[in-house]
Amino acid sequence: MNLDELTFDENGLIPAIVQDEVSKEVLTLAYMNKESLQKTMETKETWFYSRSRQELWHKGETSGNTQRVSDIRYDCDKDALVVKVLPAGPACHKGTYSCFNESLLDNHADPKENRFHILNELEKTIAKREVQMPEGAYTTYLFSEGVDKILKKVGEEASEVIIASKNRDYDELKWESADLLYHLFVLLREQKLPLDAVLEVLEERHGNK
Repeated sequence: MNLDELTFDENGLIPAIVQDEVSKEVLTLAYMNKESLQKTMETKETWFYSRSRQELWHKGETSGNTQRVSDIRYDCDKDALVVKVLPAGPACHKGTYSCFNESLLDNHADPKENRFHILNELEKTIAKREVQMPEGAYTTYLFSEGVDKILKKVGEEASEVIIASKNRDYDELKWESADLLYHLFVLLREQKLPLDAVLEVLEERHGNK
């Protein structure tokens, strides 16, 4: 579309919500003008307009924490953007994966009401580990070693699941299945494949049963 069709405010700015393409976590809220938006579209990396410095800035230019853009959506009023990215480092200047880490509500819904909440939390945690690479974390070790190590672990854990099943060992099967799911999630993150994409395939297959 023509950028002139977007609605910029009186200062020539439009809010841009930056979202991790894989984990779906909201990383930050920034602002763009036409020039920074055009640069973002051309370079496929995020460019914003700093309201305090009144200048363009390229995310990660000094820190190396760039954000590769996979898609840019605009809302029904054409006055706000969602920028989907693959981050190469923390989004926040404090060194955290996301700028949104605190809640104003003390009584927000217990995520455990959803029996699959842990899968969402696992995907988010692994995404944070890849971005922040905290020293001493096992997930950091896997990402540092690379895809071959991750694939080896997936294969090993799959074999352990088979052995536990053959032995009819309930407890062992429970633990090995958890290990397999964890390493599979690490692999999905390394491959930049969101869990949602896998769920979509399951939905399609279920509809054809």
